[in-house]
Amino acid sequence: MPYSNQSGPVRTRRIAPGPEGARSAGKRAPKRADSGSKGGGRTGTAGRTRFASSGRPAAAASTFFVDGIEVRLSRKRVKNLNLRISRDGSHVDVSAPPWVTEDEVRGFVQRKTAWIESHLAQAADTPMARASQATPEEIARWREVVSACVPALIAAWEPIMGVRAGKVAYRNMTSRWGSCQPSTGRICINVRLALYPPECLEYVVVHELCHLLERGHGPRFHQLMDAFMPDWKQRRAKLR
Repeated sequence: MPYSNQSGPVRTRRIAPGPEGARSAGKRAPKRADSGSKGGGRTGTAGRTRFASSGRPAAAASTFFVDGIEVRLSRKRVKNLNLRISRDGSHVDVSAPPWVTEDEVRGFVQRKTAWIESHLAQAADTPMARASQATPEEIARWREVVSACVPALIAAWEPIMGVRAGKVAYRNMTSRWGSCQPSTGRICINVRLALYPPECLEYVVVHELCHLLERGHGPRFHQLMDAFMPDWKQRRAKLR
């Protein structure tokens, strides 16, 4: 299963479509597997809102404030109005079909102000929020900690898993805990893992090594993770 540190809780609600839009049913597009560490980590989900295209051209992304809440609106070819709490608690991201007006988006956010403020406060009190304000010196210290631990973890797990890692890189990433290129064996680890319990770093290392055996995040990948690290889901939960 993909995992990431990109976004927080999600709320989607039915709103009245604009004069040019009408509701319609549609199927959700299938998710694509990824050998990297991104995507998941949502902590709340509600119903879905369906709209039919009106032919109105897509508008550019915009940022505005609703009752003091920063809203970053992006227009996408989606059928649903989606709202996500940013991982660092600084703003909310809204994706909307092009035919939903900005006034409708503002009204939607305003009706959910209490819920949004509660989750923004929770998100602001997390390691990821602190990481967003880090100085270059702090990031350098994280790199030292992570780079000192990862080689030993890889050396311990390679014979257990029957794999061989390639080059290892360390980066300060906002949307992935790690990534792996199965074709070369190259692994990249997020230095922000220094802010989390040691078992989280070990989980990410095993996750990426597992991609040397299975590229995607399908059933076989989960079976391998269950076999090598039975408590991997509990460790992953600590990263959310």
